[in-house]
Amino acid sequence: MAREVVWTDPAWNDLESAADYIARDSVAYAAAFVQEVKAAAASLSEFAERGQVVPEFGDQTIRELLVKPYRLVYRISPDHIAVLALVHGATRTWRT
Repeated sequence: MAREVVWTDPAWNDLESAADYIARDSVAYAAAFVQEVKAAAASLSEFAERGQVVPEFGDQTIRELLVKPYRLVYRISPDHIAVLALVHGATRTWRT
């Protein structure tokens, strides 16, 4: 069952910040990274349960996909997927 994937404002801000950081070294790599993250998020429309449960929460509805070296954190609901954050893998705490 396809669900709508929606990005929260904080998640968009995370993506923009990551892209800006990567672009300091390579604009091309930053653009490729943004496309990879967007594609990973879009794939959740059909396959949301494939991500692992976020260990910090232990809640089956809050999951993550790894887009190295970042964690794409999202919440599953019956009618949509909400992208909550894009967190660098070295970061062990983040806001909800």
